[in-house]
Amino acid sequence: MTEQRTLQLADEAATEGLGAALGRACHFGCQIHLHGQLGAGKTTLVRGFLRALGHAGAVRSPTYTLIEPYDLGRPVYHLDLYRLSDPEELEYLGLRDLQQEQPILLVEWPDRGAGALPAPDLVIELVYAGRSREARLAAHTEEGRVLLAAALAAGVTS
Repeated sequence: MTEQRTLQLADEAATEGLGAALGRACHFGCQIHLHGQLGAGKTTLVRGFLRALGHAGAVRSPTYTLIEPYDLGRPVYHLDLYRLSDPEELEYLGLRDLQQEQPILLVEWPDRGAGALPAPDLVIELVYAGRSREARLAAHTEEGRVLLAAALAAGVTS
């Protein structure tokens, strides 16, 4: 059964805070799919997630490389599938091999990889809400419900 919640994100710091709460709660093999228009805050959320795991460097959306690896004591991959023309391309990029590591996958534009991506634990849709954002979270697995609870407990709502 899918559990859903909507969180209000007042600003960029709140979006990073949501990502950080998710990063602290996430386990190996976790899949998070990120939806939203260009500029809605998907990469900002990923930045908070990665920083919570100890990444101190820059975090950019891998728009041209499609996959950005991070070794943070466990394998984490940030995917941006905006430029993917066919879901089958994920096979050529080695997604199946990456799955052997039971990584954390953070996937922007997952609809472009439909049918080739693993099922998500958590789906987040970031939408504009005036000057702020809304994060619509849908937990599809027990791991997703753990992440949703962590987001709610972090108090990132306004």
